[in-house]
Amino acid sequence: MMARETGILADRAIAALFETGRLQSERELDRDQIQPASLDLRLGAKAFRVRASFMPGPSHLVSDKLDRLSLHVIDLSEGAVLETGCVYIVPLMEHLDLPADMSASANPKSSTGRLDIFTRVITDYAQEFDKIPAGYSGPLYLEISPRTFPIVVRRGSRLSQIRFRVGHSVLSEPDLLKLHETETLVAAKQPNVSGGGIALSIDLTGDKDGLIGYRGKHHTAVVDVDKKAQHDIYDFWEPLYSRGRNELILDPDEFYILVSREAVHVPPDYAAEMTPFDPLVGEFRVHYAGFFDPGFGHAPAGGRGSRAVLEVRSHEVPFILEDGQIVGRLIYEHMQEQPSSLYGSGLGSNYQAQGLKLSKHFRI
Repeated sequence: MMARETGILADRAIAALFETGRLQSERELDRDQIQPASLDLRLGAKAFRVRASFMPGPSHLVSDKLDRLSLHVIDLSEGAVLETGCVYIVPLMEHLDLPADMSASANPKSSTGRLDIFTRVITDYAQEFDKIPAGYSGPLYLEISPRTFPIVVRRGSRLSQIRFRVGHSVLSEPDLLKLHETETLVAAKQPNVSGGGIALSIDLTGDKDGLIGYRGKHHTAVVDVDKKAQHDIYDFWEPLYSRGRNELILDPDEFYILVSREAVHVPPDYAAEMTPFDPLVGEFRVHYAGFFDPGFGHAPAGGRGSRAVLEVRSHEVPFILEDGQIVGRLIYEHMQEQPSSLYGSGLGSNYQAQGLKLSKHFRI
């Protein structure tokens, strides 16, 4: 199949960026660092504890701001604890020299979002977080702010991921409806397509035991972001159960893991992203980690019935969520070409065919 002129770069094209020097790194890539439609970004050797989050602006390097705002430098070579409520800036190992027609965007990895770690990629001269303009040449930095659990990170830890795109690749609403008719993007009888995306709603009926989600505990031990199945769920999470009303009151400044009512499907020639916050549907933020790779929920890749796990925070006021309420929208984009490996196909993907599921760091 011929590659499109526009679209999200697939794994082969990302690897080619390294071969041509458009992407550079302090050390060789990890074996599984290139995903079907994105690249994991790795922390460098030091973290700067800063007084506050900042935007460099059109006339400043990030290093200029760090000179003024840095409170303390932390060595990450042997691992270090990043505390909740603090803001850290970490230079990343990867460095970009994008062609004039190629831009990029970043997002937390799924496991990062499920730990309530707020991350944003920053570039020199940036006027937006997580957006890398076409033709950008320079370093990348990651702002990290753990919100619920203190975390252990080290040089090489992967908290964020980046996607590369050429031209405009977002599907219009008519094209989205057409694709849904042939591929069933969300398992809904009457899909709600508006605002450039297809709606997802919340499931508050629960599983066979009535479990509807989890609420993060406060004052816990640290979570090591690089270790799987190391922590007992109940040391960090309070299970939430339906009590027959199929609703949940979100308390301000609490963190919840919930799940969508609909299964999600991302066909192999497409990628999707969930809008993190939609003021039209309520005063809360949903889904820090917005990337859905090609093949997510795709039956041949083992994903039939994959639902979207939602990381939810209310803002200043308590907010009642009701079962079936719309909580976010999925935006779909064309891939330039189909990836050589789909999400879930021998990649060790942690969240294919998922229902309600905490991050890979926890065990029951």
